[in-house]
Amino acid sequence: MTGAIEAAVADVTSWLAGAAGEPVPVGPPRDDPAGGLTVWPLDLRPARQTATGGAAREPYRFVVRLLVSGGGPAALPALDRVLAAATTGTGRPELVLDAGDPALWRALGVAPRPALLLDVPARIDRPAPTAPPVRQPLRLRQLDMRTLDGRVVGPQDQPLAAMRVELVGTAQATETDAAGRFRLVGVPHDLDAPDRPVRIRLVGRGRVHTAELDPAGDDLVVVHAPD
Repeated sequence: MTGAIEAAVADVTSWLAGAAGEPVPVGPPRDDPAGGLTVWPLDLRPARQTATGGAAREPYRFVVRLLVSGGGPAALPALDRVLAAATTGTGRPELVLDAGDPALWRALGVAPRPALLLDVPARIDRPAPTAPPVRQPLRLRQLDMRTLDGRVVGPQDQPLAAMRVELVGTAQATETDAAGRFRLVGVPHDLDAPDRPVRIRLVGRGRVHTAELDPAGDDLVVVHAPD
């Protein structure tokens, strides 16, 4: 399988052959007065990633920077044609005229010469995650919705007003009125487990108290809050 860098280099060499009018081999710059152009991958640079809100992962994007240079005066006409094609043609790679650093040529072990850089976008596709296979028959749980009416009382069965009543595990909440009464609408009721208790949380008077209520109990449940 061809990798992202190899594919980017192949695209550039194909474009260079048409722009220069002759094949351009992949290789480092060489000191050959009679030689033609060469193209060499010089650097990998990050590219802006595309954000996504879905489950699929976007491809990883980057830029391959390639050095195009000639081996002597004989290579100048071909380099000229590449420069013209890169600035006026269509479907061209991005041109960068920034290859004059003497340290670059020292590192490559050749004399400085006219050259240009081409930036080519590349990407690595990332496979979408696969869901594990379902090995058991699908089982559906039937949930009914009910309304829970209750009353919160304290010591000596005194009604507690302005107590926050929260349905644990959901965002549903309400407050008790002056008589300590409250109503929660849309309380899930598991028909497969009718005896499963309903958990509520009481918040108020500087305390937090959790209680379990019998879903099959009286129409009005009474919750005793501790002192």
